[in-house]
Amino acid sequence: MTPVLRPMRWWDIDAVVLLEEELFEDAWSAEMFWNELAQAETRTYLVLEDEFGIVGYAGLAELPEAAFVQTIGVTSSRQREGLGRRLLAALLRDAARRGSDEVALEVRIDNLPAHRLYGSFGMTAIGVRKGYYQPSGTDALVMSVRGVTSEEYAGRLAREPEEAVQ
Repeated sequence: MTPVLRPMRWWDIDAVVLLEEELFEDAWSAEMFWNELAQAETRTYLVLEDEFGIVGYAGLAELPEAAFVQTIGVTSSRQREGLGRRLLAALLRDAARRGSDEVALEVRIDNLPAHRLYGSFGMTAIGVRKGYYQPSGTDALVMSVRGVTSEEYAGRLAREPEEAVQ
């Protein structure tokens, strides 16, 4: 079954935290997700769910200077199926809808598949945060794309399957 994309709700937090712990050395706590969901006016959090449960999730924060991809993750067993691409496209569409012309994110410097994914959406490296990821001290690559609200970028996103967020 193709996972359904829908808004994250409070009852999803426990499953999302389990995925965080599977995927990231500096996993977010349940309290962090509760805090993010409480800021609905400036946040978008989505999950992908199949018949077995949540297989992916992503979050976007709208800040005054730009939108920021807070988190994005897909369970290891479902990676390389285009699910991260679906999540990122949905976040970028939401950033454009909110009027955020720039979207930025941080990604582990050694996560080359993620670099390729973000690059395929026009994101380019704009800096490095030394020792950002703890406890390993791995650097973060800061990536950004501008022009998300432009007609040209809307054309790029139009090539991605658009789906209603249920």
